[in-house]
Amino acid sequence: MAGSIRNGPACGTGCQHSGKREAASWQGVGAGVRSGPGGTESSVLGNAEEAIKKWRAEIDRVDDRILELLNERARCNAQIGELKASGQATVFVPDRELEIFERLEAANRGPFPTPALRNVYREIISASVSLQRGVTVGYLGPPATYTHQAAIQQFGQMADFVAVSTIAEIFDSVEAEGTEFGVVPVENSNEGVVSHTLDLFVESPLTISAEIHVAVHHDLLSKSGESRAIRALHSHPQALAQCRGWLQLNLPNVPQLPTHSTALAAELAAGDDRIAAIASPVAAQLYGLRVVQSGIGDSPHNTTRFLVIGRRPPKRSARDITSLLFSIKRDQVGALHGALEPFARHAVNLTRIESRPTKARAWEYIFFCDFEGHIEDAHVEEAIEQLRSRCDFVKVLGSYPRAEPI
Repeated sequence: MAGSIRNGPACGTGCQHSGKREAASWQGVGAGVRSGPGGTESSVLGNAEEAIKKWRAEIDRVDDRILELLNERARCNAQIGELKASGQATVFVPDRELEIFERLEAANRGPFPTPALRNVYREIISASVSLQRGVTVGYLGPPATYTHQAAIQQFGQMADFVAVSTIAEIFDSVEAEGTEFGVVPVENSNEGVVSHTLDLFVESPLTISAEIHVAVHHDLLSKSGESRAIRALHSHPQALAQCRGWLQLNLPNVPQLPTHSTALAAELAAGDDRIAAIASPVAAQLYGLRVVQSGIGDSPHNTTRFLVIGRRPPKRSARDITSLLFSIKRDQVGALHGALEPFARHAVNLTRIESRPTKARAWEYIFFCDFEGHIEDAHVEEAIEQLRSRCDFVKVLGSYPRAEPI
């Protein structure tokens, strides 16, 4: 302990310190703590408190320097904002954000934890964007839904978030330029695809700008926190399905009523002692609910994937995926095999494929797929060109940075 105190603060921020001066100024504190049996308990505690004060003073100096650098960064960002405004460029640039995150994570030598860097810089970037012009983002409301949490995870707290009631309204708002971007759920690791989102992409002119992965943690919530008072259970259909096993075992006779979102269920529970909701810990805090039971989901690895939709395609990043949809020629033997063959021929790795009814004719389907690579990559371009020649309909939904897996 004495040795570590005597070494003085190593702030790691580029502050200039004299090693001899540090040793001299901190040596007395170290000596007091080392006195052991020869000193009284109060003297040891007093010296420890004095040491803490000096470390905190050093932290204050570091914080002042960080604040100075944040403002210097903000001034640079404001200049970029002026240049973007002259060309009507978007302020949300996911490829640049990914570049910042990965560069800093690679450069970090600790002891600051690398996983926390992305959270810190997400808010720095969010504040910087607000200085340029700000960004409006539509999400499935009310506040504290998982879609809201995904939007905050992607855009930070400083974005202007607009809550709407349905996924279709999110698409409509972005198309009508009421919001610049929207965040929509597309699939869950347990329950599979969110079919309504895929259906809306068929006719929508919007493009995918980014993807977000959010860990889902379901709690049973109510005003009283007592399970015996529950007479009805509200939540989003996906949440009810993801907690099916626990509910059958613990609340088999309680009616389950679907809502548009988990947060709406929490809002309803906040107004009635007899209603319980399945929602997130964030919703419990926001709506003043108590936890009846925490972690009632059937899988501990429950994750939902969200997409950011916008009117402009993002630029290429270092790690992209592409989404597209296609329909095959009707009643042609081997049509699906023929459509997929170009991906294998050109070494394009398919990561997901789903089918949905076209709703135009019975037993006709549209296929949605994701694959690694960007539409400007030569081998991807060749695969898509061959796909077009073998299908009735092909629509590229966008190439965008791939999210970090949870």
